[in-house]
Amino acid sequence: MPVADVAIIGAGVVGCAMARRFALEGAKVLVLERGADLLSGASKANSAILHTGFDAPPGSLEHACVQAGYAEYMAIRGRLNLPVLETGAMVVAWTEAEQAALDGVEAQARANGVDDVRRLGPAEIRAREPHLGAGAREALLVPREHVIDPWSPFLAYLLQAKALGAEILFGAEVASARFEGEHWALQTPRGRRRARVVINCAGLHGDLVDRRLLGASAFEIRPRKGQFVVFDKAAASLLRTIVLPVPTERTKGVVLCRTAFGNVLVGPTAEEQQDRDCAATDEAALKSLIARAVEMLPALEGMPVTATYAGLRPATEEKGYRIAATPERNWITVGGIRSTGMTAALGIARHVYGLYEGMGHSHAAVSAPECRPMPNLAEHLPRDWSKAGHGGVVCHCELVTRREIERALAGPLPAGDFGGLRRRTRCAMGRCQGFHCLARIAALTEGRLAAPLASPPEAA
Repeated sequence: MPVADVAIIGAGVVGCAMARRFALEGAKVLVLERGADLLSGASKANSAILHTGFDAPPGSLEHACVQAGYAEYMAIRGRLNLPVLETGAMVVAWTEAEQAALDGVEAQARANGVDDVRRLGPAEIRAREPHLGAGAREALLVPREHVIDPWSPFLAYLLQAKALGAEILFGAEVASARFEGEHWALQTPRGRRRARVVINCAGLHGDLVDRRLLGASAFEIRPRKGQFVVFDKAAASLLRTIVLPVPTERTKGVVLCRTAFGNVLVGPTAEEQQDRDCAATDEAALKSLIARAVEMLPALEGMPVTATYAGLRPATEEKGYRIAATPERNWITVGGIRSTGMTAALGIARHVYGLYEGMGHSHAAVSAPECRPMPNLAEHLPRDWSKAGHGGVVCHCELVTRREIERALAGPLPAGDFGGLRRRTRCAMGRCQGFHCLARIAALTEGRLAAPLASPPEAA
């Protein structure tokens, strides 16, 4: 049985970036994901904000990884056709206490090397965001905070890893493992695999994987649920900038922003819970989010809601990333990656490769890696429906073509389930949430997904 250099447990945002980095460095990579597709856990519900790290703890690992991840994303986005909706962000103070706290937020941003921030008074805020509610006293403008496609980058990373020889197995939860001195023997429903080093990127189940396979965990996952409301595309004309609250010790607070898909998003809430898999929404929390959104942007009053969803963040008992190597067991744990993980993923992967080298491992980096451009899903750039030969529009709410669906069901990493198909194409994610297009999608996907489509799907 061949032995991989590294086995990466989990194909969330961090696992996908990890697979790409190690493959680029010349390692033989194995990815083991328990779901039917990538981003099937916490990662599917990220908020898609590309962070500068302006509010990260100065000198922290999180700060370093966020800034490294941001820089690498901007460097590779052209080659991989990854969109950036350049919005900038404003940290808005609505009260006297929040206004006083802006001094600290600005000082922290500058300490973190984000020195292009500047203060805006009420008139400048109004000029930039004429629809913003009355009462904004002052804001800190962070020009390089932007919005991206929340899913396509990570498919691009995994595709690049696969093109470089990575083996990627879905439906492959690691049930048991044994360290045999020089390598690990890993038992999964997809068979037994071997790897010299294991990298635990299991997200919400990271501490459980450490306990089950390593024997102990240095942290405890305490799931934190965040609920979101997505307003109709008509709302996009009302907002230009990401509107951030003045953060508190516990949370970054509720954000109002456009999405790359042409909607307006408000959220998340921050609710502690024990369940690691159930991310249900509740009416009271959603009403509260809508009320807060209308308070910030009164023109949203009566605006139709396209979708609601909830995600779970793998918070721990401490703030900060929980990344550590156990060299004597050929093991690296990557845990506690919360709201900044989407941006930081590329930086985390570089940091972990440094730990791997520190354990005495190295490879010959790939000199000319393949870069496969991703199909564009962002609303502000040309979409497939505008090009000839697309085979017709299947999902009219999101203008998803038959060609896009067929491509998502084929290729090196075809969609494994309906959630994966939605994240690759945006089908059934619009106003009708699949009511009009589900039958057509079911016919196109018959026999090609882990579970057949026979009823309206759950939210992705």
